[in-house]
Amino acid sequence: MIVYLIKRFFQSLIVLLIVVFCAFALLRIAPGSPARMLLPDDATEEQVLNMEIQLGLHRPLPVQFFDYLTGILKGDLGMSIIYNRPVSSLIAQRIPNTAILALCTVVVGCLLAIPLGIVAGTHRGSFIDFFCLLFALLGQSMSGMWLGILLIYGFAVNLGWLPAMGTGGIKYIILPVITMAYPMAAGLTRVARSGMADTMSEDYITATYAKGISNFQVYTKYAFRNALIPVATMLGLTIAFQLSGAVVTENVFGWAGLGSLMSSSVSLRDYPVVQSMLLISAFVFVIINLLVDIVNSIIDPRLTLY
Repeated sequence: MIVYLIKRFFQSLIVLLIVVFCAFALLRIAPGSPARMLLPDDATEEQVLNMEIQLGLHRPLPVQFFDYLTGILKGDLGMSIIYNRPVSSLIAQRIPNTAILALCTVVVGCLLAIPLGIVAGTHRGSFIDFFCLLFALLGQSMSGMWLGILLIYGFAVNLGWLPAMGTGGIKYIILPVITMAYPMAAGLTRVARSGMADTMSEDYITATYAKGISNFQVYTKYAFRNALIPVATMLGLTIAFQLSGAVVTENVFGWAGLGSLMSSSVSLRDYPVVQSMLLISAFVFVIINLLVDIVNSIIDPRLTLY
């Protein structure tokens, strides 16, 4: 285990370094300049050049990249060009909102997907199986933006039950959670159903029935344990995606999280914020993938970590 963790640590460092380099390079290649975003439309080229000098964008790209990399090693993510605030404080301000949204989404999605997947996988060809597949197909076919706008139109505009946009209490989080949890639950349902269906055809399941064990115990104690491995893998990736910020959903509902910060920073060419957001997203995915590998080895000890 220790050897595996050390190996993954160095692999993660390489991945993060590549992410930092790619983010830095792609942002510089993209058209547009933060200096022009800060100045009026009729600004002259001399004014733009002076603003670039003030922002430090006139320096050679290798120098800018080296300064940013050394800043990361010191725990300094730099200053936001647009907001004129430390990037770390901007991100820290948005993290709680994204974390709350992600936690609620994962809980609701699991409560829907896992029971449906178990029932569908153990009753293949039945009406409940057809219903679960229809539920999953519709969820994976819907665009997140379309579903969010549909929910706003129905529950906020027509019925007036819930607020359409904003960040706040329970009423504000219901529609964003539904928008994100439904596609997530749809994907998990299909994975859980497939895993349960494959597991139920194994010989040891037949042996458990021969011992007189009840259907409920067979489904939950024996079959679902092995079917849980692909579910845990997909759930881990989903959690990482949610924690790194759901850009579309947060923009549709005006939710002040990491996703909306990323979107606005990209459009305004706020280089330090975008680079730091991509770095944090990569870090979250690396950590979640490591935890998923460990959990899968606990579920099935035959899956060694070496």
